[in-house]
Amino acid sequence: MAPTSIQHVLLDADGVLQHAPEDWRERMAEHLGADAQHVGDELWEAERLPLRGEGDFLETIAEVLARHASPAVAADLHAATWGTITQLPESLALVARLRAAGYGVHLGTNQHAQRAAIMRTELGYDELFDVSVYSWEIGAAKPGPDYFVRAAALIGVDTGTVLFVDDRPDNVEAARTTGMVGVQWDHHQGLAVLLERLAEHGVVPAP
Repeated sequence: MAPTSIQHVLLDADGVLQHAPEDWRERMAEHLGADAQHVGDELWEAERLPLRGEGDFLETIAEVLARHASPAVAADLHAATWGTITQLPESLALVARLRAAGYGVHLGTNQHAQRAAIMRTELGYDELFDVSVYSWEIGAAKPGPDYFVRAAALIGVDTGTVLFVDDRPDNVEAARTTGMVGVQWDHHQGLAVLLERLAEHGVVPAP
């Protein structure tokens, strides 16, 4: 491993390792009809508490649907949108390359319990990463600085030894306030860009 203070890489999920359906608005409209935009916005806002482990998101969806007298089924709506995930092979291969180079590689993501369960089991992230830090389990969500402090504690390291990659600038800036090195990147930029940004901090994956 190249001489560097960075010993661990913490990777965001959506936008970095995976993405939701590109046609999620259309999928939501199939279940919600003309109310899709309004109800969808309410659901995104209502997800904030379950992301921190406060409440069950499926129950929250059902409550929102009931308020709008929607005939949609909460579980079906969840499966078609939040529950449908496409992994990014190049990013997942990078995880293996970083681990082969001797880095601790960890997942750092905002997720409610049901989506986290899909990632743990169906997508196999428990086997892929050294430590998985799901917001709902630690009771803190990005971009709150508490998320990063608790993530480092769960990993068992100082924040200054961690490089964090996320597609959202606000999350990256929040990580930096805790002493982590923050790198902004999303999969649309291409893997070569990420490799360059990692190298700027002395992080070099195995071939």
